[in-house]
Amino acid sequence: MEPCRSLALLAASLALVSALVALSTDFWFMAIGPSSSAHSGLWPKRGGESVADFIHVTQTFSILAALCGLGSVGLLVLSCIPSLSAPGRGPLVSSITAFVAAVFMVVAMAVYTGHRWSQPRHPQIQSCFSWSFYLGWVSALLWFSAGSLSLVAHFRAPPSGYEEL
Repeated sequence: MEPCRSLALLAASLALVSALVALSTDFWFMAIGPSSSAHSGLWPKRGGESVADFIHVTQTFSILAALCGLGSVGLLVLSCIPSLSAPGRGPLVSSITAFVAAVFMVVAMAVYTGHRWSQPRHPQIQSCFSWSFYLGWVSALLWFSAGSLSLVAHFRAPPSGYEEL
């Protein structure tokens, strides 16, 4: 297996894990006040309160990114097994799905960042983004890397022909 495909598989796997951890944890935003601190994520725990629209958009696009990322990882794994993949097309389709996952995650992160950034500040409360939020951005960068590496693997692959059968 060529190094670009291996690195693409590693980057896509790390991106998928980062996105899933970011989605499932509650440390997207922190607020630190004079006597206490609080943190929030994408899945509010209060039962009767309505969830803001920007949270729904972030949830939806993050889940779509994770699903596309899972497809990209699956296609890369299948492209490593010659008998299960279409000759020469696995890395190309994996590259496309990795780029789509990256775009979905960038949209999700941009919506969340834009809304949180525009909220009014309170003078006694220090608010900041937390580690789950940063994992979301890392997953987008890793999916862009995986898509690029997979594209390079596709163009470096020998052309399929009758001599490979």
